Amino acid sequence: MSAPAKKVVVFDYGFGNVRSAERALAHVGADVEITRDYDLAMNADGLLVPGVGAFSACMKGLRDARGDWIVGRRLSGGRPVMGICVGMQILFERGIEHGVETEGLDEWPGVVEPLNAPVVPHMGWNTVKAPEDSELFAGLGAESRFYFVHSYAVRDWSLEVTNPKIRAPRVGWATHGEPFVASVENGALWATQFHPEKSGDAGAQLLTNWIGTL
Repeated sequence: MSAPAKKVVVFDYGFGNVRSAERALAHVGADVEITRDYDLAMNADGLLVPGVGAFSACMKGLRDARGDWIVGRRLSGGRPVMGICVGMQILFERGIEHGVETEGLDEWPGVVEPLNAPVVPHMGWNTVKAPEDSELFAGLGAESRFYFVHSYAVRDWSLEVTNPKIRAPRVGWATHGEPFVASVENGALWATQFHPEKSGDAGAQLLTNWIGTL
């Protein structure tokens, strides 16, 4: 008898491609629900936090839906959370857009800033330099391409782990004009700057890898 499908909640706070995320997760075998219900979001095997638009608007929408509290509570209990695009950016300390500074969830130190590139937004397919021993990119080659749509990113990774008993976060990088953080695997908290739900077979493999850890 096969094991039941993993339950994944796509958190619906008004700022994400929730339907495309739902379809992509269902395609790789997850039992998916789009909701902002507190109990469902807290009790799911995995919580996916999408995000599109401005950092400040996403943070307001997330807080209005109590998403900041849900993410914090899940992580404090070691319950998996995955952020996508701006859903990744808001996990950092703060974002700066058009001179406006907005406080993020501060799960990681770092500032989301405008990309220094000849063409912005960074829109289209790009490769990612995956970290060694990555679980997220397992089964994917160095030439695998993922779909990006963004004008802002985190340029520097400054979190250092000095305790040898704690596994350091695994950080993936991409380049558009300059290197930027493209993915993070940090205990129960994973995130991608790109859109796995729009990244074809490579994105499906990546989501399969995440679900396999739930």
